[in-house]
Amino acid sequence: MNSNLKFILLVNFGLLFNFISAQEPTDCIDAVIACGNSQINLDVNGAGTQELFGSNACFGQENNSVWLKVTTVTTGTLGFTLKPESTDINEDYDFFVFGPNVSCSAIGQAIRCSTTNPSNANLTSNFTGMNAVSTDTSEGPGADGNSFVRWIDAQAGETYFIVIDRPVGQSAFSLEWTGTATFSSPPSNEATTSGVPLNMEDCDVTAPFDDGLTTFNLDTNTNAIRGSQKDVSITYHASESDANIGIDALTSPFTNTSNPQTIHTRITNTITGCFELSKFTLTVNIGPPFTEPLDYILCDNFDDGDNTNGRTVFTLSSKNAEILSGQSLSDFNITYHSTVTGAEFNTPGTQLPDSYYNNTPFSEEIFVRIEDASNVDCKSVTSLKLTVNPVPNRTDHTMLQCDEDGVLDGITLFNLTEANDALTSGLTGFSTKFYTDSGRPLEIMHPENFPNTSNPQTIYVEIINDNTSCKNNAELTLSVSVTDAFDTALVTCDDDGTEDGLHIFNLADANSAITTGLPAGLDMSYYKTYEDALLEQNALNASYTNEIPYAQIIYARVENDNNCYGISEITLTVNELPDIEVEELTYYCTNFFPDTVPINAGLNTTNLADYSFNWDNGAQTYTIQINSEGNYKVTVTNKNTGCIKDRTITVAPSNTATFEAIHIIDASQNNMITVNVSGEGTYQYSLLNPNNSIYKDYQDSHVFENVKPGIYTVAVKDIKNNCGTKFDSVSVIGFPKFFTPNNDGKNDTWQVDGISGMFQPNTKILIYNRYGKLMKELNPLGDGWDGMLNGQILPPDDYWFSVKLQDGRVIKNHFTLKQ
Repeated sequence: MNSNLKFILLVNFGLLFNFISAQEPTDCIDAVIACGNSQINLDVNGAGTQELFGSNACFGQENNSVWLKVTTVTTGTLGFTLKPESTDINEDYDFFVFGPNVSCSAIGQAIRCSTTNPSNANLTSNFTGMNAVSTDTSEGPGADGNSFVRWIDAQAGETYFIVIDRPVGQSAFSLEWTGTATFSSPPSNEATTSGVPLNMEDCDVTAPFDDGLTTFNLDTNTNAIRGSQKDVSITYHASESDANIGIDALTSPFTNTSNPQTIHTRITNTITGCFELSKFTLTVNIGPPFTEPLDYILCDNFDDGDNTNGRTVFTLSSKNAEILSGQSLSDFNITYHSTVTGAEFNTPGTQLPDSYYNNTPFSEEIFVRIEDASNVDCKSVTSLKLTVNPVPNRTDHTMLQCDEDGVLDGITLFNLTEANDALTSGLTGFSTKFYTDSGRPLEIMHPENFPNTSNPQTIYVEIINDNTSCKNNAELTLSVSVTDAFDTALVTCDDDGTEDGLHIFNLADANSAITTGLPAGLDMSYYKTYEDALLEQNALNASYTNEIPYAQIIYARVENDNNCYGISEITLTVNELPDIEVEELTYYCTNFFPDTVPINAGLNTTNLADYSFNWDNGAQTYTIQINSEGNYKVTVTNKNTGCIKDRTITVAPSNTATFEAIHIIDASQNNMITVNVSGEGTYQYSLLNPNNSIYKDYQDSHVFENVKPGIYTVAVKDIKNNCGTKFDSVSVIGFPKFFTPNNDGKNDTWQVDGISGMFQPNTKILIYNRYGKLMKELNPLGDGWDGMLNGQILPPDDYWFSVKLQDGRVIKNHFTLKQ
């Protein structure tokens, strides 16, 4: 047996179509015959008739199966290796071998079989088959076995059935024969060795001519394929599966169903049943390749004496290069026809001349035949649209311009493009070109700024359709007028809320001043520059904001029936408003009433004589006197310009503080004074020592912390309008922690601080030693205790005191006498 021989069995069990069951190799009766070096490709579906129940020791049955029939021609070993196309270990194939020399009606028990599941058996490969190293003849199902059994010792002339089944998976498989036994050889395709070509190509000569379908005589290849072989039949099939199974042979002549189409040939030995497959290709030449031509577009013209009839002469061959798109013109014949049928059948009566005067005005469809010069039956047909675009209408026009250059010589500047609407009848999609000579050799490159050379002067115009580029000629007459209009001015105050010298002007307000005494019915337009006015370009809107602050000159163009009558200057003036502070806030001290204070109009200039003043209280002076709060308004007017501006002065009240309450926390680690006042001022607070020196300087807070014991004056001043300062006295009770009665002038006595004839004068102070013995009762208004008892200075020690303040509070604590 040829060890390299393989059956390639492409099994597609998921297809939706079915062959008749008797024609599929899913049953024994339709088994595929395996011969020599033949290669078999199959599409099969399902299990056919179930033929494996009770016929094998592997407990298998048909799921998706294919039957093979092999006959050995020499004695030897018969083995194979089945390899799934997918290497997935879950892809599971089984097989069963029956024989030798059994019939499909009595196949008996399988002499070899394997239903091992490679995944369940923990195998590393999903291959299966028969080989020399295995000793068992059956294995499975599930985890039993290793997927291989002992091969068969076959005798010459023995026939075996091999059933291959796939219970799990969707993969196709290949079958490689092993061993030494050999099979009968199939016939061969002798056209391969003789070199006779089998592929067929024909032109599409049957209508419709562009579907890629035509008729082929398949039998033309039969003798070349058979060659000198005897007992060989040859059939043609549309699919490889049909050829493998030997069904649905094609008849000749045959019309292809696709382009190109592969035809599969079955070459069968009528004695042994062995067969070989071959194939060739049918190709329909649908004609030469070409590029669909763009529409052939020309403009109507006077070549036929009429440029409005939609007819002109087309040179048809000018489209040849475009149609062939780089292909050699010598390889093709191109003709143009009036009908598609005439182009398809090359009817002489329909062929058009190369210089063709279109028959249908403005738009006509003709047809192109492209032939292969070496095979005129192979042709392509396409259409070509002939279009004649109309030329623009001709409208002549006259422009009248003002002679505004200071010399009345009839020479000035024209903006020729201003005539476009008249020349093109106001239609969109048209443009113009201007020339000084009727032959139109040189275009005027700056028509928007053209100086005429004579008065009048004729300008020659091309009117162009921008979409089609079709042109027509017209004439433009330039005429210069020497009439004139009047200058004027527009004046306003800078009262639009932003004092920047810019203001909105209604330019139409100048119309009457400009045209006083001129004819009625004149049109006005305004321009930023004289040149714009002269050339009628960049016209301003009637509502215009000057762009040069305070003073700007613009230009008015006066026209009579779209012709220039005169150009005037208009001076736009924006006068400044009085330079004042429009709002001010000031204060009046109500505690000074009825005294008065001055307020004024707030001008930022010393030239008061140029202004008038009108207060809302009737006063007409720059300064007035007031003694009450409120809002005061004055209107300031510039006598020269009449521009006005209002100023509002808000007079708010202020006054000195009124003490409401002073809260003291004393005899503590953090003595605090909280001052509560009322009033319309803004206040700051200070503490003064008894000698009026500053103890705590002015602060915004009305709370003083860490105040030493003693007598103080609280000062509260108005800082809103400096309306004055108010004072009040306070006492902070406290006592020293020690004293040193050594007559050095420092801490020689001990006394409770913060007591005076005004504050707590009836306070009782008692001093005790550490044993509770009364040492001294102090006069609260006296100098204090000097540490003496009965004329003797007491030793250093801690002493205790009890203070009962006049307000009823009792304070007990201790202090130290030091030497």
